[in-house]
Amino acid sequence: MLDAALFELQHMVDVLWPRYEELVAASRTTGGGRGDRQEQQLLRALFQRMPVAAVLLDRESVVRRMNFAATQLFHTRAGYATGRPLAASLRRDGQAALRSQVAAVARGEGDRSLTVRLSQPSADGEVRVTLAALRPPGEPRPAVLAAFQPGVTGHPAEAGAAPGVWYPEVRPDLAEVTRHAELLDLVDDMTTALLKVALDGGGPEAVLVRAAEVLHGRFADWVIADLAPETASGVPRRVVALGPWDAADERTASLAKQDPASCPVVVDALSDGVSALRVSPPDADAFGRDATGAPVLVREEVTSLLCIPLRASATDPVRGALTLFRTGGRGAFGMAEAGVADRISRHLALAMPRTTAPAPAAEA
Repeated sequence: MLDAALFELQHMVDVLWPRYEELVAASRTTGGGRGDRQEQQLLRALFQRMPVAAVLLDRESVVRRMNFAATQLFHTRAGYATGRPLAASLRRDGQAALRSQVAAVARGEGDRSLTVRLSQPSADGEVRVTLAALRPPGEPRPAVLAAFQPGVTGHPAEAGAAPGVWYPEVRPDLAEVTRHAELLDLVDDMTTALLKVALDGGGPEAVLVRAAEVLHGRFADWVIADLAPETASGVPRRVVALGPWDAADERTASLAKQDPASCPVVVDALSDGVSALRVSPPDADAFGRDATGAPVLVREEVTSLLCIPLRASATDPVRGALTLFRTGGRGAFGMAEAGVADRISRHLALAMPRTTAPAPAAEA
């Protein structure tokens, strides 16, 4: 089995690497590669974090990509499901129907929807799946996007229910309500902390340190804050780096002493005001390397990254950058959490005085 797996991986390398080189060469000749990459990253983030279970299929109903909501619906991991037929996750009486409908959509016969039942014993009720054809860029054949909506069908006996009409099942999501309350508490605690710093007359460093202490642990495992250069010829400066409670002192110290200019996501945030939300960051060097040459994201086993510029509005200059890591088995940053972090970044920019005094970087 190991030899077969290695043979398949070698075949993938032989096929994909020349194609990758062609794409890199094409992006260099056309110029706007940076904007295309940013747009692709945004679309990937939207696909992964949207609340509807979505699966990208080929014409044979084989899974090409699955978002986070779909992994919860099918009780599987995206990496495990990729390359396997989706029909295996359905009851036998619906497998042939799904395969035929996916093939029809892939042939260009129009979008359609059908009702299926999941094979997991814990899955209750029917699931409505809507199929739509997509043409991924750079690929000769169309793909099929399948969106799954758990719910119940209405019956004529029910008040106001039309026969055969699909009614989504509405249930209170206690986990979502709890998380929303936690985010409101976080914003309230951050506002209180910033008001106290303002009353004490602290500088920008004090604002960033106090904000990092509020976010550390409860919102992110790593909290790193950098100040933008004061002049065009200046350099960015790291102010604080707080890591997990069980992190070794040398690991935290290495990030506290790291040059922010060596971190691509920080550079984009400081120079162009670009935010970054990445789940399982594909670029291991997105946050630079430590003193030993190891990629920081790999060393800390970062599963989700959020980097936000600090500025009061889209027209104001960037005052700094706030970077948050989640590691291990902790859930990835959601779009709602990214929105809360964006509001906090504006509050931080407003609370930071306009004059700075050099200070050594703080360590956990």
